[in-house]
Amino acid sequence: MTTPFKNSEVARFITDRVDALAHRKTQSEIAAEAGFANANFVSILKSGKSKLPLDRVPSLAKALEVDPAYLLRIALEQAVGATAAKAIIEIFGSPVTANERAWLEELRDASGNSDPRMTARGRTTLRGIFSK
Repeated sequence: MTTPFKNSEVARFITDRVDALAHRKTQSEIAAEAGFANANFVSILKSGKSKLPLDRVPSLAKALEVDPAYLLRIALEQAVGATAAKAIIEIFGSPVTANERAWLEELRDASGNSDPRMTARGRTTLRGIFSK
């Protein structure tokens, strides 16, 4: 069987999450929690043999204990291709994770809801937090 999605961000991410959860649950348990009929489907996703169906993102995200918006964002390009994913995000905006919403809420609170413009100083400060 070919592995057209072997080097995809989704395959790498699922592999990393399964490894991180290995001390608490098996791949079969993750597959069952995600509602996959085939217990091997997580292995198939990790190997890049199949795309992650978008309708399975919420249940797999829950089973992997990750934010579904993040998983959707990385699965979108794999599912529909780079050009279509770009168009979807351009029209609807990028899915925002719970962590990103918390940053946004803090920014709004810290700025007194003043809709601050991104400045060079602000960008430098923010990048400094992440050592970028």
